[in-house]
Amino acid sequence: MGIIAVIIGGSGATGKELIDQLLERPEVERVTVLLRRPYFKSHKKLNEVIVDFNMLAQYSEHIEGDIAFSTLGTTIRDAGSQEAQWKVDHDYPLTFAEIAKQNGVNTFVLLSSMQADPNAKLFYPRMKGTLEQAIYKLNFPSYMILRPGIIDRPNTDRAGEKAAVGIINFLNKIGLFRRFRAIQTKDLAKALITASIDFPKTGEQLYESKEILNGIKR
Repeated sequence: MGIIAVIIGGSGATGKELIDQLLERPEVERVTVLLRRPYFKSHKKLNEVIVDFNMLAQYSEHIEGDIAFSTLGTTIRDAGSQEAQWKVDHDYPLTFAEIAKQNGVNTFVLLSSMQADPNAKLFYPRMKGTLEQAIYKLNFPSYMILRPGIIDRPNTDRAGEKAAVGIINFLNKIGLFRRFRAIQTKDLAKALITASIDFPKTGEQLYESKEILNGIKR
């Protein structure tokens, strides 16, 4: 049997790239994506499940397989408040991870963020760090955390992100901050697959921006 993957965050820029690339992999047998509304074109390997993320336990039968990926995340502008963003970026992925662990999923892959730290003063890195730590306590046989720097999302409507990508690209051209260069979503999706399928490892594996940009290796 081939690899069975289950994903939340599939309609985001990185999530979409991840699903497209997984569907192209011959060793992947099925990809289940949990979504709020229909999004993807029909594919023989794809199982699209429409869910209420406030009631994920009701969809437990779909949260199973070999690898679980969480690329779910939002902005405070879209969420409307820190409380609402915490629910999307922390509570939903944690519940997803808890169900995956209960259902015997071996590998959990979390798309986190640069400088994630449960003790950070700033809200966003503290939220991401708290999530990393909570999932770690679930004791997956294999747990992979990827902390990319600035993500270059095609056609993004996030003004701050556009500006950051522009600034970092300019600085890179003049030889500055190369370790913080932006990463395109297609390359980030490839890194998620490389870490979990091409070069899997047991225990907790943490990949920072530099390792992701340079290509995750055995």
